[in-house]
Amino acid sequence: MNKNELLDACKVALNSRGQHYGKVLENHSRIAKIWSLILGLEVTEEQVALMMVGLKVARLIETPDHQDSILDIAGYEAVMSECIEEKKTQKSTDKQTEGYLWHKN
Repeated sequence: MNKNELLDACKVALNSRGQHYGKVLENHSRIAKIWSLILGLEVTEEQVALMMVGLKVARLIETPDHQDSILDIAGYEAVMSECIEEKKTQKSTDKQTEGYLWHKN
């Protein structure tokens, strides 16, 4: 699979998984909360994506030509990027509405 085919396949996989697991940030937030409880330390959504990349790298050491693991690495890095951007958007929105919080009381 060449790089463009890989990225096209990655888009298909990401869209399919989104239909099954929901929004990226919400899903990775759930995973981060569960892992945080298990590990006894705070895990972020971005760290979840990095840990999943690590899992795929470990699998590729055994079977370096396994295309699904290569595809998944690209997907998890896209997920990490989306988590970062979504958090930036949320922070920006929070700052814009900060002065209006007194209306909620």
